[in-house]
Amino acid sequence: MNALNVYGQPLIACCTDPMTGYFRDGFCRTMPQDTGTHVVCAKVTDEFLNYTKLKGNDLSTPIPQWQFPGLKAGDKWCLCMSRWLEAEKAGFAPKIDLKATHIKALEFARLELLEAYAID
Repeated sequence: MNALNVYGQPLIACCTDPMTGYFRDGFCRTMPQDTGTHVVCAKVTDEFLNYTKLKGNDLSTPIPQWQFPGLKAGDKWCLCMSRWLEAEKAGFAPKIDLKATHIKALEFARLELLEAYAID
């Protein structure tokens, strides 16, 4: 894997507990079939989880058949770029780990915007 983060450095893992990423390998990587573009490594909050649930994407309820434990505030998760931007405009965007956020995020948002939400 030669994926890069928004700084052009090697992408680091976002989270392995719970296991995240489009490929469920802990990394916020993508491919053309990933219509959600899961490239933002976010540390979710209760406010964001409530917001995304109201928008039709319940990330807090476990789905055992998909081996999805459900998220709680403080968990890191690879979010869809479009949902993160939507949450940012609505005032509910969670902080993000830029070292674990894929460089593709820069096709949708300026680095300055992403840095305003940086965890580190």
